[in-house]
Amino acid sequence: MENMELLSLALSYLEENLNQRITTDDVARACFCSKSTLEKLFKYVNNISIHDYVIRRRMTKAAMDLIQDKDRGILDIALDYGYTSNEAFTRAFKQIWHCNPSELRGRTRGYELYPRLLVDPTLQGEKHMKKVDISELYDLIKERRDCYFILCDIRHLVPINEIAIAAGDMAIIESLNRMTKVAGEEDVVFRVDGDEFVLLTDSCDLSYAESLVEKIKAMNGTPIVYEGREIPLSLYIAISRLDEEEIISHHKMHLHFRNIIDEFKKEEDY
Repeated sequence: MENMELLSLALSYLEENLNQRITTDDVARACFCSKSTLEKLFKYVNNISIHDYVIRRRMTKAAMDLIQDKDRGILDIALDYGYTSNEAFTRAFKQIWHCNPSELRGRTRGYELYPRLLVDPTLQGEKHMKKVDISELYDLIKERRDCYFILCDIRHLVPINEIAIAAGDMAIIESLNRMTKVAGEEDVVFRVDGDEFVLLTDSCDLSYAESLVEKIKAMNGTPIVYEGREIPLSLYIAISRLDEEEIISHHKMHLHFRNIIDEFKKEEDY
């Protein structure tokens, strides 16, 4: 089986079984390959182990459940994702979100901290197979084709990850929190790549988008605190719209988001 097909099958199996007890051995059997082959390929392409990917996806979905279904008990949601006690669920949850489930439940909106990964058959080379699934937002994006997008990217995430992967995770959460904090009631914040994020406004007024940008910029330099160490966090920020050609497919939208922020980063760093 080609590597691309193998990864696609593995990611599909994982997504379909997030509510089940699954091991890497289970995934390997479902993909008709050895455990070591699958682990090496998955880590090489996605820069994360299968185990860590599963935890991140479970905690992302659990967080959305906590916010969207406030009448359900936390233990009920924990059981949905394979945790038999509040304590075990809370430990896993804090590892990803850096807060307790009850704290996050108090929010009025959520975001996909770790969106589902997909393999893109139109891209060549193992390091370029990965993309993020934004299909659930596709119809909304099409409806708002004339609205403005605010695209953000973390400045110097690599040095933060070199301090600790957990510090990088905190930087990602804080970036999304800053965007969510300034977003209007009908605006939507989502993650499109490792450290690239979009705030989809519900406005065709450029001045509205520019006002949000200024609010996000005002937080640049404010540090996150990891194990007592202050780490300054700043974002690249750009404004854009989509044209008709770019909303034809999820892939073209994703490329547009990446290209806009990449061009903006070059201008900023020049």
